[in-house]
Amino acid sequence: MMVAAVILAGGRATRMGGGDKPLLTLRDRPLLAHVIDRLDPQVEAMAISANGDPARFAAYDLPVLPDATPDFPGPLAGIVAGMDWAAAKGFSHILSAPGDTPFLPADLVVRLARHPFAMAESRGRKHPVVALWPVVLRDAIRKALAGGERRVGRVAAEFGARSVKFDGPEDPFFNVNTPEDLDEAQNRLAT
Repeated sequence: MMVAAVILAGGRATRMGGGDKPLLTLRDRPLLAHVIDRLDPQVEAMAISANGDPARFAAYDLPVLPDATPDFPGPLAGIVAGMDWAAAKGFSHILSAPGDTPFLPADLVVRLARHPFAMAESRGRKHPVVALWPVVLRDAIRKALAGGERRVGRVAAEFGARSVKFDGPEDPFFNVNTPEDLDEAQNRLAT
């Protein structure tokens, strides 16, 4: 299994007042840098899924993949763009992960890769945007997206994604959506 990571960094960050959430600072480094550090040892390559000017991510020296569809269709479009990029590079799977999840597990890929298609789960909640996607599904997912589907969880369920539980004292899929979440992440890293 050849796995590339696609970091989903194209959200509008409305609960944070707009802008690029992954570029917010967490302990003197952007959230995105924390995500890259967590994923880099687990995959063969990485790309960032984001619309707009790719130059804002130039410091990371990673490909920046825009959505193929206009009007911010959401993370599913980023997953399809990532699958297209990965297919062209010869990868069999992509790991999708949001750019605002700085505590991803060090064994994420190993555990998800026990299944052909799998998504993370923690604390009784499924995380379909943290998933290992077989690239062979890209045309079928593109068709669902073109038909108006926007819900990643519904697509993952439709194509048979298995749920893999990650338990522990802290939620490894905690994501930063609000200023309060950013404060909580700062406190978590401080301890």
